[in-house]
Amino acid sequence: MVAHIEPASEATSGIAWRRQLLYAAPAAGVVGLAAVLGLGLTRDPRLLPSTLIGRPVPDFSLPPVQGRTLGLSSADLRSEVSLVNFFASWCVACRAEHPLFMAMAKSGAVTVHGINYKDAPADAARWLDTLGDPYARTGVDRDGRVGIEWGLYGVPETYVVSADGRVMHKHAGPLTEQIRDTTIMPLIERLRKGADRGSR
Repeated sequence: MVAHIEPASEATSGIAWRRQLLYAAPAAGVVGLAAVLGLGLTRDPRLLPSTLIGRPVPDFSLPPVQGRTLGLSSADLRSEVSLVNFFASWCVACRAEHPLFMAMAKSGAVTVHGINYKDAPADAARWLDTLGDPYARTGVDRDGRVGIEWGLYGVPETYVVSADGRVMHKHAGPLTEQIRDTTIMPLIERLRKGADRGSR
């Protein structure tokens, strides 16, 4: 009886095939991960939904920015339609949107409150002293806990809050004149009209 001997070329090709599979599997995993991350980077953070929409603002109480006397709490966000703006002195986009908040505060269009996010106290105070302070009240979220409760993706972010203390809109990223005029202010006016009807 003659034993069957596998040709050397077939044995070698089998080993080579297994080696290729061994290298290909991790490479495929890396490509898949890169695709998922790439997709995430292409998504506009302004379009990400907020689970807070229509719900009461999170319960919080924060001390004021250094040099200010009025802190900010959830209780302060009831009685009138207002904006809550998360900002930081180290945030370049916050500087870009800041003149819009100054203009809104000066015109009395809407009450704007500010939450200073993960900032050094002296830096936050200097930033407001230099650029102007549009905020009726400020709160210092030094450890970022309140930002997490609000579902913050990063600064700047601005929220429209109804007179009964519910989050009605979230804007991620710097506020622009177009967004202010086509989205934020029309919503504020609708909320004010609804509150007026409800009080009659």
